[in-house]
Amino acid sequence: MVRETAISADDFIMPIFVTYGEGVKNEIGSMPGVYQFSLDTLRGEVDEIVELGIKAVILFGIPETKDSLGTEAYAQDGIIQQATRKIKGWYPDLLVVADTCLCEFTDHGHCGMVHTFERDGHIHGDVLNDESLDLLVRTAVAQVEAGADIIAPSNMMDGYVQAIREGLDAAGYEQIPIMAYSVKYASAFYGPFREAAESTPQFGDRKTYQMDPANALEAIREAESDVLEGADMLMVKPALAYMDIIRTIKNEFDLPLVAYNVSGEYSMVKAASANGWVNEKGIVLELLTGLKRAGADIIITYHSKDAARWLREERN
Repeated sequence: MVRETAISADDFIMPIFVTYGEGVKNEIGSMPGVYQFSLDTLRGEVDEIVELGIKAVILFGIPETKDSLGTEAYAQDGIIQQATRKIKGWYPDLLVVADTCLCEFTDHGHCGMVHTFERDGHIHGDVLNDESLDLLVRTAVAQVEAGADIIAPSNMMDGYVQAIREGLDAAGYEQIPIMAYSVKYASAFYGPFREAAESTPQFGDRKTYQMDPANALEAIREAESDVLEGADMLMVKPALAYMDIIRTIKNEFDLPLVAYNVSGEYSMVKAASANGWVNEKGIVLELLTGLKRAGADIIITYHSKDAARWLREERN
């Protein structure tokens, strides 16, 4: 009667990895229970998500071919666009969130265009921020044309929210909201995702365009910038080591706040559970409750299906 915080399946967004080929359902080695699906095996996963009462999914794509410009990200027949059309055809009311980034589609694995050069026998590179914005706008428009309900740009290029907002408006999609990856740290917790999305940088790292984990005041500046550029929702990523940041952003800004419970956080729970060291159900429901208590309105989590199932069992 006096519980202050409650979670439900309505709070969750379930990530889905979609890949090329036929008959593909590959379990991610570092993420037990999470799979790459080809378009012809995707239906079963989506059916289960809907049956469990989860209202939204976020799509990540693995293309058959990659190039320096991430061309498949904004192709009309790109893998995310194809998956979106299928899902919206099966379940028009299921919200499809499109990850708007180039890292899964570039041969170098970075989130934008890169200028590379050799110095002292080593390959160096600079991310071309402004030149990348045009490609990200094209990607967002292609995703919405395919039926995406929400654009979630994870690229962390400066000015990306304004560029995408202007691009969507110019294309006639003023009503499409932007879920901004406003506070995205350069984190060690992303390791398993990069296996799942096949998006590991081929050289260097992303520390020049993602945030230093030691910084809190910078999080406020980054979020404020996205608010001023037109973001409709803000995000903190990762989640568990950044619950103070979640609360700070919640207190500072009057917008829906998303917490991304990332792959490394998921895999640690799965590994400890597999070894019998922790009670998986108890740990998962506690950590998701903690994220909501900290201020998250929406939680992107690979635990979505399990959590929704456990919550239903408790109700019954």
